[in-house]
Amino acid sequence: MIRAAHEKGANLILVQEVFEGYYFCQAQRGDFFDRANPYRGHPTIARMQKLAKELGVVLPVSFFEEVNNAHYNSIAVIDADGTDLGFYRKSHIPDGPGIQSSNYFKLMVAFFHVVQVIKKSSISIQVFATKFAKIGVAMAIQGAEVLLYPTAIGSEPQDQELDSREHWKRVMQGHAGANLVPLVASNRIGKETIKTEHGDSSITFYGNSFITGPTGEILALANDKDEDVLVVEFDLNQIKSQRHSWGVIRDRRPELYKVLLSLDGKNTVPF
Repeated sequence: MIRAAHEKGANLILVQEVFEGYYFCQAQRGDFFDRANPYRGHPTIARMQKLAKELGVVLPVSFFEEVNNAHYNSIAVIDADGTDLGFYRKSHIPDGPGIQSSNYFKLMVAFFHVVQVIKKSSISIQVFATKFAKIGVAMAIQGAEVLLYPTAIGSEPQDQELDSREHWKRVMQGHAGANLVPLVASNRIGKETIKTEHGDSSITFYGNSFITGPTGEILALANDKDEDVLVVEFDLNQIKSQRHSWGVIRDRRPELYKVLLSLDGKNTVPF
């Protein structure tokens, strides 16, 4: 599918979260930790480096990372010449029935071995300078020109009537519009069933991968059943001019946002 996207003219290609196999976070099982590998020498990253260089495309690669006795939900950013630019470790780890991510992934607030980035940071918000765009799971304030969201989201095993698909989409559309940057979201399709200590657990993934323009408008949208390749072309210089002229970064008031550093709206978290 990466080759198919390249044939359609894609320069930056985003695949799903932990795409190497089924979404194992439905259950707490010790054998699932066998899926993790260290960042250095990771076979999937090495394979994707060769593919990125062959095709001349940028590939953010989601992987299950092992560091001694700790584990992370990570993304390595591979540039179009096959260079590994560094990696991002997911910082917001959900936990609930069927999405028991905190059993496998440690919360992350620091970076290690990050090179060729726009601005080094002690927190897990990062922007990477690739051949075609400055990308990241980040706010535009750090220079991101495209926001990327590799995901694995679907139905709730404990409540099959609960459907958060449209909310999931609208929140990301808001991120694009608030920052005036395009956004790419890649999600799974199909039903996956995993054996748990309480019996079988099933998730039907929402699909609906999409690409928005800089005001949050959906420009390309997949359905909830079929594999698909979405391609949209952007003039990043034109969008940059629009972002500057609208003043969404210029008019920020960071002195008013200190409450965001608290856990309870009162007590600021010391750093």
